[in-house]
Amino acid sequence: MSKKSSSSRRPNKRPASGRRPTSKLAIGDIEAISDELKAYHRLFHSVFQRREQRYWSLVYLCGQLSDLERKTIEPMVLALLGPEPNAVRAVEHFISQGAWDTSALIQRYQELVAEWLGDPHGVVIVDGSGFPKQGLNSVGVAHQYCGALGKLANCQEGVFAVYASPSGYAFLDARLYVHEDWFDETHRERWKKCGLPADLPFRTEPELALDMVRDLAQQDVVPFQWVTCDEHFGENPAFLNGISALGKWYLAEVPCNTRAWLRTPRVELPGPGLLGRPRTRPRVAKNAPRARELRDMAANLPRSAFNHCQRQTEIW
Repeated sequence: MSKKSSSSRRPNKRPASGRRPTSKLAIGDIEAISDELKAYHRLFHSVFQRREQRYWSLVYLCGQLSDLERKTIEPMVLALLGPEPNAVRAVEHFISQGAWDTSALIQRYQELVAEWLGDPHGVVIVDGSGFPKQGLNSVGVAHQYCGALGKLANCQEGVFAVYASPSGYAFLDARLYVHEDWFDETHRERWKKCGLPADLPFRTEPELALDMVRDLAQQDVVPFQWVTCDEHFGENPAFLNGISALGKWYLAEVPCNTRAWLRTPRVELPGPGLLGRPRTRPRVAKNAPRARELRDMAANLPRSAFNHCQRQTEIW
């Protein structure tokens, strides 16, 4: 969606309270927000085995929520704790070598999402996003398309799953995309420095997205029925077939030149033909109507068809 169309379709709405937003917070407001953050953090205490881990995880969380320009460990610790001896090293050890289970943390988080936002008709949204990087030492960094910049650039790329329901929305899970360039011999030394598992296989972004959706379906913690995505995932048949195999429904964007039928054409099953070798795969019957590009189909639809779709979306 272009900036022009996006801004023209979204009216400026005031908050539900009717008051204009303001950055001026009273001391009591700041203390209340701080108490809420600490209460939220306590919901994850069972994930950490030691009291020190709980403390450093809270420090790291506050640092990520700060307004610092560079949110690496050293500037965050200095801003929050000052020149406290050994604090930077302690947080670095907590993040890189600490004995706490990331998967348990994500599972606990997903339990809270299900409790607060869960709905049987919930929607899982999958999408990729890039993070610009200046150097070459970050794991998976490569010259690739970066959505944040809208161009090819040196960046890391991740695939994310987001949950949406009538009660709200939240992140669910994430996977780091390791660019295929990292799987040649020249990158092996960087693998060791970044701590990548030696047996890590190359996975495309649609494959990573399907892995997340499959995990969500198998764990059955967060209820959902729908999966949505843009054309980067929607044009991948293996991804869409994988969603269907899970018993989930999908609404996927596809390129406008994708060919399709309004009604399922007659299909010839594998088996012997009149001439030549037997067919090993199903194929569209030769006398079936030809597939048409979706943009041609859309051009011939009445305007009422689009109005109906818009009304159904607004109702949901």
